[in-house]
Amino acid sequence: MEGAGTSLFTLSFQQSGTPDVYLIIDILQYRGNMNIKLFVEDKRFQNLIIGVIIFNAIILGLQTSANISDSVLSLLDIADQVCLSIFIVEIVLKLFIYRLKFFKDGWNVFDFLVVGIALIPSQGGLSVLRAFRIFRVMRLITTIHSMRRVVHGMIEAIPGVGSVGGLLIIVFYIGAVMTTNFFGSHFPEWFGDLGKSMYTLFQVMTLESWSMGIVRPVMDVFPYSWLFFIPFITVTTFTVLNLFIGIIVDAMAAVKEEENAEKYGNKREQTVIDLADIKAKLIDIEASINNQNKHTK
Repeated sequence: MEGAGTSLFTLSFQQSGTPDVYLIIDILQYRGNMNIKLFVEDKRFQNLIIGVIIFNAIILGLQTSANISDSVLSLLDIADQVCLSIFIVEIVLKLFIYRLKFFKDGWNVFDFLVVGIALIPSQGGLSVLRAFRIFRVMRLITTIHSMRRVVHGMIEAIPGVGSVGGLLIIVFYIGAVMTTNFFGSHFPEWFGDLGKSMYTLFQVMTLESWSMGIVRPVMDVFPYSWLFFIPFITVTTFTVLNLFIGIIVDAMAAVKEEENAEKYGNKREQTVIDLADIKAKLIDIEASINNQNKHTK
């Protein structure tokens, strides 16, 4: 593109003696946009942003310390503003490149909101907004592709996780009714009503002091109570919770496949768009040369 544009421009100038100023501006603007896009999407620039985010996170953590002097705190505030300025420049460059397409990406919208919150004055009643600055750390999710894939996978897994969660609630409800009827009279602090029974069963599911703390004391009064607790733990802890993990892992694999398909599809589409854009530019340049040749003749 660059070589072709330059040679045609030189030819135009040699043949007509007067270059097409608007065409030159158009070409330079196109090249400038491409250069900025390459700069923003460059791996080194992305690594720089990741480093600034981590550095900013350390600063925000240090600012919570009560042992820091006022002079050091002032330096930390300046460093925080420098980090914020870098984030603003990044957002502005992306807006300049992508225009309204910037807001079609949910991750870009998230970055825009996180940085935008920091621009709201945090004085008086809005001083609580200073605490929200720590959300800048979450920009690591949007910057690091592997983290973004994990979050995307978890979001995609919500319908399946909701179904498994509904199944878990049913199991808990049945177990709570049974334990309240079976053990409520002897252990009212654990199984006195439906709410207490569900909380106790949740503790049993997490395996937190389930044996010595709950099941064995119950077995001292009801020797065969293990016939309820062992199957309950097996179903809830080792089966249902593993279903959660399986659904999330499966969703992450599906997201990765979609990304790969979209990546190769976007490359082909972008190549076609770039070639069409180059062709249109060349046609404009050729038409401009022909018009100038006619005027010269």
